[in-house]
Amino acid sequence: MPTTDASFAHIDPAIIEAARHVKMLVLDVDGVLTDGGLYYDAEGRVMKRFDVQDGLGMSMLRRNGIRVAVITGQDSPAVAERMRVLRVEDYFAGFINKIHSLAEVMERRGLAREQVAYLGDDWVDIPALHRVGLPLAVANAQPEVKACARYVTTAHGGRGAVREVARLLLHAHGLLESLAAQWVDGPSI
Repeated sequence: MPTTDASFAHIDPAIIEAARHVKMLVLDVDGVLTDGGLYYDAEGRVMKRFDVQDGLGMSMLRRNGIRVAVITGQDSPAVAERMRVLRVEDYFAGFINKIHSLAEVMERRGLAREQVAYLGDDWVDIPALHRVGLPLAVANAQPEVKACARYVTTAHGGRGAVREVARLLLHAHGLLESLAAQWVDGPSI
């Protein structure tokens, strides 16, 4: 199998080193896990589109000892169901001010600032980005958010940005090659 190391050659080694210390990735929902669009059905219920590759990335992180937390300003049944399916234990819905939820989950999990990464896209994420060791932004984030980030994904929110970050973290932890090889060499399903 071709090495995946080349796909990380453009990333500053200091970012890879920071990612090596991450034990929890915290995600926003709208604009990060989704494309930010709101789809309404005839009854006025909001539906959201999630990227399946992002979901697999989240599952791979969780299965390999990197926690995933989600903090969102909206309280949506669709998001709650997606988090249940992905087994996200640290899910905070209805929190525009995300720093309190971030502090709570960091304290509960016994994590220091350097052990947490946060991926955001809009102004409401800026206070949280300032409180983690590895602040990240999606490619289509607002300019002020990108300015706070140590790394900006090449993928847009809801279009593979979370998977890109998952790959980065798994690579930094020395796990990506062996995980990818398991599938290329023949998964046991």
